[in-house]
Amino acid sequence: MNLFIVVSAAVFLLISVAYLPLLNDLYWSTLKSLTPSVGIVADLLVRNGTIFTSDSSLPFADSMAIRNGRILKVGSFATLKDFIGDGTMEVNLEGKIVVPGFIDSHVHLISGGLQMAQVGLRGVSQKDDFCKMVKDAVQIAKEGSWILGGGWNNDFWGGELPSASWIDEISPHNPVWLIRMDGHMALANSLALRIAGVTSLTEDRVGGTIMRMPSGEPTGLLIDAAMELVTPWVKEISVDERREALFRASKYALTRGVTTVIDLGRYFPGTTDELSWKDFQDVYLYADSSKKMMIRTCLFFPITTWSRLSDLKLQKGSVLSEWLYLGGVKAFIDGSLGSNSALFYEEYIDTPNNYGLEVMDPEKLSNFTMAADKSGLQVAIHAIGDKANDIILDMYESVAAANGDRDRRFRIEHAQHLAPGSANRFGQLHIVASVQVSYFPALSNWA
Repeated sequence: MNLFIVVSAAVFLLISVAYLPLLNDLYWSTLKSLTPSVGIVADLLVRNGTIFTSDSSLPFADSMAIRNGRILKVGSFATLKDFIGDGTMEVNLEGKIVVPGFIDSHVHLISGGLQMAQVGLRGVSQKDDFCKMVKDAVQIAKEGSWILGGGWNNDFWGGELPSASWIDEISPHNPVWLIRMDGHMALANSLALRIAGVTSLTEDRVGGTIMRMPSGEPTGLLIDAAMELVTPWVKEISVDERREALFRASKYALTRGVTTVIDLGRYFPGTTDELSWKDFQDVYLYADSSKKMMIRTCLFFPITTWSRLSDLKLQKGSVLSEWLYLGGVKAFIDGSLGSNSALFYEEYIDTPNNYGLEVMDPEKLSNFTMAADKSGLQVAIHAIGDKANDIILDMYESVAAANGDRDRRFRIEHAQHLAPGSANRFGQLHIVASVQVSYFPALSNWA
């Protein structure tokens, strides 16, 4: 009897040892099933909305879970409940529409941010209001300091162009410089003209015009390259002002749902091509390294500096961070319609013998384009008038034939007025028409 008990115990012990791993796994799996699972907890869960997903398998959803600025899941509220935990903020959208962030393919971010802190004349529709806003700025400014601003559009008050005489009496001790909304024309008061030495004897710059009275005296309006006569005298904009301008414009963009932009910089006819590079070094790299970027930004630089950009992209690559990208190069062939400097085959009705301006020599521009394209850079050229567009279309076709096939994506910025048949050439030549349709009602455009 004792022998039987001993043998039985030994057999049971052997079986227990053999099955111990299996029993151990079973034990822990049973324990886990009894313990609540700890999943990913969302920082934010929005519900009861109309969320456009861009996914054909689920075009619309009503809820979305987000953590650390990233979307965890989109779907019905019932399928997202597991993401709710301690610290999750829930927002009832009450049926509001949610769409992916917008991308604006043509902005001047820092210029826009600076204007937001200056005399803002956008939308002003009366001469009296124009003058009052300048007067208000003068009254709070120090004597001798520059009064800067812009955004005005003479089409809004019937087409009459402003002149220095409008504002001279209210700004006798402050130079004034007000840039039109398209960036191709600016108004200086008489004090600013005197500081810059612009008189009836001053000759027009190549690619620019000093508007004059019948007597030959300047009216105060300078177009395109003629703005170079005054801009060197305008007060230097500090690094802090430019950084604040970036943040101000970025915040505004986000309020409009814009999360990514292509920034063409502060390079306009009549400005130095160093401005874009200063902003890159002083503003964008600072904001990126200090984690203050708010929207993704792709930067374009003046075409005259193409080799500098090419070297930088070879050294750093195109993607500097998740926020900052190096794009291509930008140039101008003509001015703008509102400033009567867009280049047309026919003369302007209100200014006989004026066909617009070539703000850059076409042969020189062609050489820059050839070199930039050969180095692999994307080229974007501003063209408004029908003749200007045909010049650039011909140029792009010639460059592409010389440098060979590749996915180059040439761009014509604005492409606003085309001769019959020219529209078809965009498709035939695979050229991007970078059109800003929001400016058509005002018959104007940005640069």
